[in-house]
Amino acid sequence: MSDVLFLTHRVPYPPNRGDRIRSYHLLRYLAKRARVHLACLSDEPVPAETQQVLSQLCHRITYAQLHPQLRWLHGARSLLSGRTVTEGLFQARQLRKTVTAWSGDTSFDATLVFCSSMFQYLKTPALQQTPTVVDLVDVDSEKWFDYASGNRGLKRWLYHLEAKRVRRLEQTMANRAQALTVVSEDEAKLFRSFCPTDHMHAVGNGVDTDYFALQRTPSSEPQCVFVGVLDYYPNVDGVCWFCEEVWPAVRQAVPTARFSIVGRNPVQKLKDLERLDGVTVVGEVPDVRPHLATANVSIAPLLIARGVQNKVLEAMAAGTPVLASRQALTGLDLAPGVDALLAEDAPAWQRQLVDLLQNETLQSQLAARGRAFVQEHHSWERQLAAFSKLLNLPNASDTTSTGTTTADPHNTPSMSAS
Repeated sequence: MSDVLFLTHRVPYPPNRGDRIRSYHLLRYLAKRARVHLACLSDEPVPAETQQVLSQLCHRITYAQLHPQLRWLHGARSLLSGRTVTEGLFQARQLRKTVTAWSGDTSFDATLVFCSSMFQYLKTPALQQTPTVVDLVDVDSEKWFDYASGNRGLKRWLYHLEAKRVRRLEQTMANRAQALTVVSEDEAKLFRSFCPTDHMHAVGNGVDTDYFALQRTPSSEPQCVFVGVLDYYPNVDGVCWFCEEVWPAVRQAVPTARFSIVGRNPVQKLKDLERLDGVTVVGEVPDVRPHLATANVSIAPLLIARGVQNKVLEAMAAGTPVLASRQALTGLDLAPGVDALLAEDAPAWQRQLVDLLQNETLQSQLAARGRAFVQEHHSWERQLAAFSKLLNLPNASDTTSTGTTTADPHNTPSMSAS
């Protein structure tokens, strides 16, 4: 059986944010086909339950703790040295030492690097000739350019500088890696526009449609919901825009309408939105499914978005009608107006949301079409199959790398960030 080194910038469990959802399911996919050596970073203590779940999937694991204050010092040093701030934030001497030790005692058949911030750990001499795949997930440099365009002054300058340096790093990876992957063909085309390469591949995100097969119980009062990590800038930016530009007109037309904001770590800017009639910041919940089951519509009003939005896939899998911005639907080959509704500006959002909240037939049609779409196109096995070829692994196996039963992904529900 092949030995694969898997480098991740976060512990890939629980799958409670966009990057962890992808990295966790990718780990499960690899564990059926290879001995996985997981080297990951953590910014908080790793719970025993998490360690137990991952130990069932991996041949061996190392967790390197990031110091909350020191990591920003590392980020500043990285910036001053001409590298990206991101690389400094995810720098850990202990992880580098462990990767070096592992590569000395194991001849890895392949290395899978999850996100550009972990590429720095490939400098170990023993890994120089190891076939490497980098899952960029999204084109991060473009995200930083987006952040720069939405800010002013020092923030704009810093974001633009980070964007240029991340782009340079992405080009370096294209020369070093055997293959690069992103979550959609749109992201792949964007990457090729500044770095022509035959090594770029689109490998989409999936969703567990069995887990999100819900008995829907819509609220007696028209209910909207947003699900996502609530300290993530694009989520905060989009929800604030929606509440300020769209929601007042919706409440005027549908006075009983409610809007629930569900997710981890709500920042104060979001908590302050509860001053608006009908808005509730729920915060973190043990399971997002009850909130999707009772909602008449799940909204995704993102103004900045990269790749494929798990929050959209999960709502569609749950049979919850989706109304989203064009940015939030990027990378999904769905039919706007059929599988999900698309709104381009505030008046369109107001009009379509009011129409949807007042039209149960339309809600039922969107619920059925949305779920059918993800069932057909977005199973994890189908989406991740490309990694077997890229990493030269068998297509399937009946056992995990450790010979134990594959861990149940539903010990902890997912909650998207991206």
